[in-house]
Parts: sequence; structure tokens; C-alpha cells
Amino acid sequence: MKKYLITGFTFIFMISVMVIGCTDDGKGTPVSNSETLTSETEKEEASMETESSSDAKVASDTESNPATESELQKNTDLADGIYTVDFDTDNSMFHVSEACNGKGTLTVENGEMTVHISLASKNIINLYPGLAQEAEKDGAKLLEPTVDTVSYDDGTTEEVYGFDVPVPFLDEEFDLALIGTKGKWYDHKVTVANPEPVNDESAKTDSIEGIEDGDYSIELTFEGGSGRAEVFSPATVHVSQGTVTATIEWSSPNYDYMLVDGEKYFPVNEEGNSVFEIPVKCFDEPIDVIGDTVAMSKPYEIEYTLTFHSETMKAVE
Repeated sequence: MKKYLITGFTFIFMISVMVIGCTDDGKGTPVSNSETLTSETEKEEASMETESSSDAKVASDTESNPATESELQKNTDLADGIYTVDFDTDNSMFHVSEACNGKGTLTVENGEMTVHISLASKNIINLYPGLAQEAEKDGAKLLEPTVDTVSYDDGTTEEVYGFDVPVPFLDEEFDLALIGTKGKWYDHKVTVANPEPVNDESAKTDSIEGIEDGDYSIELTFEGGSGRAEVFSPATVHVSQGTVTATIEWSSPNYDYMLVDGEKYFPVNEEGNSVFEIPVKCFDEPIDVIGDTVAMSKPYEIEYTLTFHSETMKAVE
């Protein structure tokens, strides 16, 4: 009797193991637990692949979305040329000179944009296109100032510092750090916006041709070189039948010729500082010139810009 009971229990135990070890796939086909776990893992991996594929598709759609590309390339398609722009900052203590009415001059060349700003004083001695902590690092390329002469509505003028600032994009804030006379760097956000093309050459010529013949004194802005020499301001201009000739004096006697529009001009004096008579084709815009100096071991041609400010013209008695 005991033998039959043991055999019966053994049989029941084996049946239970078989039941626990198997499931049904819903179609009447036995499926092992290991197969079920494998199937679930495959489903999860497939789901992950689907999500990954979906994310990739979204990224691909974003990259190929014309509107998105347009947004990323916003205002980078300006034609090469010179524009007036609004220059705004996040702090009332950091701004362009009042004489500039919140404006700067944007130059676009080969897709690269640079804005020249004339500040309110000489209290800001360097700028850095980025964050202050980056400007403080060794080797950081700081923006050096130029000396600009600004003219106010009452006829007075003032020398201030100006800077040529790289512009990564328009109409959006970008980082521009500054350091003042106290030697501390500060972070700021600035915006360059609303570019307006400067009048074309014909308009500039017309404005010159409208000036009465005679001799005038005129303030000018000088930029370029190492800072060891400069052109004195004001200069004298002679106007005759729409043609303007400027007499300019260098602070050095070591310039033996100048190049303007590819033409070579020689000094009109033999003693003292070098003095030249050069043509002026436009006012209020930088004119590229080259001065050849013999002050060093061999002659060097150095690039400069001269800007003659028409609002400062006064007839010479």
C-alpha cells in the first residue's frame, strides 16, 4: 500500500513541475518560461530601437526643416558692405557715445560681421567677445581700443575709445566682457540689430559736390598701425568743383609716400613732419590708405583708415 502511495505522490509531483515549467501562448502551443522571457526582452529592445529611430527621425526632420535652418542662419546673409546698426547693452553704464545716437557701423566682408562702436569715454580699456572668466585666461585675445573723435550737436568734439567687435549674429544677445580702469572684468550682453545700408558712392559724391568751393577745417578719425604715429586732427580740405583734396600731417617725418586707391602720393614738404595732399571721395566713411614708413630698418607699407566727419567742417577764413 505504501508503495502505491509513494508512486502516486511521485506522479503528481512530476505533473506539477511540468505545469509550472510551461505556459500556453494562447494558441494551444506550450511555451517554456525561458522562451517567454526571451520574447519579452526582444519586445523591450524592439521598443527601444523604435524610440531611438523615432528620436533620430525627429533630429533628422529638425535638421532638414527649412524653418529651423532659417532660424539658425538668421540675419547671416547680409551682402558685403557697410551698414548703420543699433547697438544695445544690458547696462546703462555701458553704451555708445551720445553723439552716436545708439548707433554703430557694421562692416560685412565675406560673411564676417564686425561692428565699430564709439563709447562714451576712455574708461573702458579692453573688450572681450565672450565671458569675463575666459578673458582673464592667459593668451586671451582682447579687443584693443582706437581713439575716436565724436562730435555733438552743439559743435563740440571729444576723444573717446572705440572698438571693432566681432558680431556672431544679429537681433539676438551675445556675450561681450569689459574691463575698466579699475582692472576688473565684467560680463555683459549686447545686441546688434536693424542694419541699414550706408548711402552708395553716388550719394556720397553728390554730397561732396554740393559743398561750396573753398577751404575748410575738418575733424578726422585715424585708425590702424601700431599707435606710434598718427595723423593730426583737424585737417584742412580744399573743395573745388566737387573735388575734395585733404592736406594731412603725420606726427612723424618718416613717411615717404602714401597710397590711396592704388595711386601713389609723395610729401609736399621737405622738412618737419610728413605732409601729404590726398583726394577725399567721401565723408563720414572710413577711407583705406597705406603709408610707407622708413622709421624702421627697412621701409614698411602699413594700412590705415581715415574718416573725415562732414558735420565738423568749418570754413577757413
